[in-house]
Amino acid sequence: MATLIEHIIKLTDHRDRDLLELTLAKALIDLLPIQRIVVAKVASEEGIRRWLDIVSMDARGGGKVVDPLRVDFQTLRPVEDAKDRFHCLESASQVEVAWAGEAGPRITYLPLYPNNAHNDEAGVVEIHSGASLTSEQSQVFEVLHRVFLNMYRLLAYSDRDALTGLLNRKALDHTFYSAVLEEMDHGLEGETRVLEADVLPVSERRHRVPPNYWLGTVQVDGFEAIGDKKGPLIAEEVLLLVARIMNNTFRTYDRLYRLGGDQFAVLMHCPNEALVLAAFERFRSNMEKFNFPQVGRVTACAGFTRVTADDSPDTTLERAARAVEYAQHNGPNRVISHGDLERQGLLAELPATGFVELL
Repeated sequence: MATLIEHIIKLTDHRDRDLLELTLAKALIDLLPIQRIVVAKVASEEGIRRWLDIVSMDARGGGKVVDPLRVDFQTLRPVEDAKDRFHCLESASQVEVAWAGEAGPRITYLPLYPNNAHNDEAGVVEIHSGASLTSEQSQVFEVLHRVFLNMYRLLAYSDRDALTGLLNRKALDHTFYSAVLEEMDHGLEGETRVLEADVLPVSERRHRVPPNYWLGTVQVDGFEAIGDKKGPLIAEEVLLLVARIMNNTFRTYDRLYRLGGDQFAVLMHCPNEALVLAAFERFRSNMEKFNFPQVGRVTACAGFTRVTADDSPDTTLERAARAVEYAQHNGPNRVISHGDLERQGLLAELPATGFVELL
C-alpha cells in the first residue's frame, strides 16, 4: 500500500487536469477503509442539471471512468433526484447517511469544489464505508482534497484564456491528442473505459480518433469594424458576451475554446452531423437574438468538421476555418458543414489558406 506522501506526489505530478479525479479516488480507496468511492460532477444542458459520475471505484479493484465527451446526457440522473448528493451540493457541507441503522454502514458526501468559482466546478465525493470516518481518516481526506484542489486550480489557470475564461489553444492541442482517441486503447466500451492499474502518459497513447468527434470554429461577423467604431474595451466586452452565450448554449461537457482575437472553437462528441449542425444553429440563433450593450445586434458564422484518424489540431482547424470562410462569403450569420461543402463540390470556390491563429 502506498503512503500518504506517495499519493500526494502522484497528485502533484499531473499535467492533465482530467486525470486528477481518478488519482484522488485511487488514493482515498488505497489509504482509507472504504468499500466504494464515486466522484460525481454536475453536467448541464439547456438549464437542466444532471449527475455525471466521472469516477467510480471499489475496494476489490473494479470501477470505471467516464469520458465526458462521450456521455448521453439524457441517461444521466437529474440533480434533484439524488437528494443526499443534492443536499451536500447546495449546503457545500458534509452529509453523512446511515442507511442500515446508526451502528451500520455509512455513505458520506463531501463537496468536491467547496467554492464554486465556475459553472463547471460543481460536484461531490461519495464515500461508502462500514462506519463513520474517524477524525484521523477525515484528516487524510482533507489533506488529499486540498492538494487536489490546488492542482486543479493551477492546471485550470494554465489552460484558460485570460479574457473569457474559456479553454485556450494549448488546452485544445492537449485534449486532441489525449482525449480524442479511439476507445482510449484501454478497453473503452460505450461511454466508459475500464480502469488500469496505472494511467499511461499522453506520449504513450496512440493517436487514433473515433469517427464521432467534431470540431467547429466560430468567428464574429464584422468584429474589426466593432473595434474601430466602439473601441477596444467595447470589443472585449463583445468577446466576453460571446463566450457567455457559448457557455449557455453548448453542453457542459462540450469543450469550448477561445483561439485568439474573435476566433472560438468547440470540440464535441456527437453521433451524427445533423445534431452538430443543430447545436451550432442554436448558438447562431442565440447570438442573433442577444442585445449587445452599446453595439446592438451582433452575429457570427460557424463552420464544423468531423475529426478523422489522420488529423492533427491544425488540419482539423483549417477545414473548420474554410467552412467559416465560405459562410462569411455567403452570409453573414450562417453555419456551414465542411463535409457538406465537400459533397457539393463547393470548396473549389475558396482559395487554399492555412489556419491563422490571432493572439
